[in-house]
Amino acid sequence: MGRHALERNGSQMALIELRYSSNVLGKMTGAMILSPEREDLRGPFPVFYLLHGLSDDYSAWMRRSTIERHVENLPLLVVMPDGGRGWYTDAREGFAYDTAIAHELVSLVDRTFHTDARREARVIGGLSMGGYGALKLALAHPDLFCSAVSHSGALLVPTRQDAPEHVLRDELRRIFGTEVRGGRHDLQTLVGQLDRDRLPALRIDCGTEDALLDENRQFHARLEKLGIPHEYAEYPGNHDWNYWDLHVQEAIAFHLRVLAQYSRSVDLAMPQN
Repeated sequence: MGRHALERNGSQMALIELRYSSNVLGKMTGAMILSPEREDLRGPFPVFYLLHGLSDDYSAWMRRSTIERHVENLPLLVVMPDGGRGWYTDAREGFAYDTAIAHELVSLVDRTFHTDARREARVIGGLSMGGYGALKLALAHPDLFCSAVSHSGALLVPTRQDAPEHVLRDELRRIFGTEVRGGRHDLQTLVGQLDRDRLPALRIDCGTEDALLDENRQFHARLEKLGIPHEYAEYPGNHDWNYWDLHVQEAIAFHLRVLAQYSRSVDLAMPQN
């Protein structure tokens, strides 16, 4: 487990590359973790799980965004796990990334770091495939996460059997099977099955030039039809890191507002830049 100091404008975060053997996946896997280093921030810390997209890995948020700058000075642990191309679900044929993250990694992080291990101190978000994954994990495990945010989420892809590329279509069928609508992988079904008092706080955003905009609008409409409180926003932008690096900042502010409702001791106010 490597540890490096990242320092900018007088603030300091620890960047930790966590490599561990996953019993669930049957292989080595990893996560990048940002942890406060300031002596006055002693925890226990809430935890923000931040998920990557289909073509990336657990290093993507650190390499492609300025997430470290966005969370500097916050009493918050940020965990960026590896989800392969597994859609953060237990595949019909393949790896069980749902179980690997929701049970194995969450437990490992809480055992290893000074975290607040309550559901009320754990949040999740992600982009594209990770946007789907954040909502899926939060809805499938409402006892684990108190808020979830999706950026440019591929929210309806698992229910589609008409993927434009046959390789992706075959991959989706291997992971989700062919009978997805109305099942455990269908977000529109999941969100309607939970008791309202168990629902996490939800936020969804998407770029107005993003090819996934329509399915984000459809999921937003589904939430409105069900009368489920949530935040929904569209901003100028495409399916790229310029968009995600900018709008993860609103996600962080959203999570902090939710976490502040349950905070025991730490100050979760956004720092003034």
